[in-house]
Amino acid sequence: MRAAVMKNWSLRVDDIAVPTPGNGQVLAKVLACGICGSDLHLLVHGEESRRLGEELASETPPDAMRPVMFAPEHDMVMGHEYCCEVLDVGPNVNNLKVGDTIVSFPIAFDEQGVHGVGFSNKYPGGYSEMLVANEMMAIKVPNGLSHELAALTEPLAVGVHAVAKSRIAQGDAAVILGLGPVGLACIAELKMRGIGPIIGADFSPKRRALAQHLGADEVVDPRDTPAIAAWRKIDGSKPLVIFEAVGVPGMIEQAMRMAPKDARVLVVGACMQEDSFHPMLGIQKELSVQFVLGYTPLEFDSALRAIADGKVDLAPLITGRVPIDGVPQAFTDLGDPEAHAKILVTP
Repeated sequence: MRAAVMKNWSLRVDDIAVPTPGNGQVLAKVLACGICGSDLHLLVHGEESRRLGEELASETPPDAMRPVMFAPEHDMVMGHEYCCEVLDVGPNVNNLKVGDTIVSFPIAFDEQGVHGVGFSNKYPGGYSEMLVANEMMAIKVPNGLSHELAALTEPLAVGVHAVAKSRIAQGDAAVILGLGPVGLACIAELKMRGIGPIIGADFSPKRRALAQHLGADEVVDPRDTPAIAAWRKIDGSKPLVIFEAVGVPGMIEQAMRMAPKDARVLVVGACMQEDSFHPMLGIQKELSVQFVLGYTPLEFDSALRAIADGKVDLAPLITGRVPIDGVPQAFTDLGDPEAHAKILVTP
């Protein structure tokens, strides 16, 4: 089958073997898979990030739930935002059948341990024609929901989890720094929770327009109007949560510098490089800084239900579609925020 394969931090399109479903697993045809910004960053900064992962693994007790780490010198197929159609079922699969359309928490498990689908040498991700999913991790897509919108379940779940971790509540306000797919997912979840005002900041006019579509009360170009100034203008009194969704060095300090006293900073941007900030910024203002990763199975399910029930309209985020052979160029094209928000791989 065709797949976009990463090896030694470079990407190529090649033919690879079709995976075989094991106990409790299904083989599924990829219908659509979103290209995630973390995959783009992995090609550039993956070596540094993986080295840190190895250090942490060596410093902490063994954990059976820690995913098996991939080896960059061997082939790996990325892609963890996928919607699929079941083609075949392995032994002891009881609730899925051939023809079912599913989304799946991007985790597979077998006798060797836990594997991150799209971050594994054994389990190819959604930049391929077919993949293997564990029945226990899969959810059937409700009838009537397109596979393209269903593929946005995973990125929306990131926002659902980040907002939950922030402990934001009615009566609080939110500032979102960075309006890529992660920042936009946070805005969508904040709006569904009735939080306001919501202020979004990004250099890109297209991204600011998408933020308004999803419910931001005010959007600014930070070169013209600082996000904190926009908050002070339209509110300035409610307890504030600042969502850092850019994920590049220096952004945590920027968020801490702009934060008012007693604010919370929620770091959801996946920076894969070493960073630093001045602790006295947090000490003097008594800030709370929270880091988040991923989502829970219940949050993943909640994201799918929100899309299927029409609580959020994510269709405008889909700005392009490519076949597998177009994946390398799509990685380049996503560098232009005026051209793209979310490109789907549609094998």
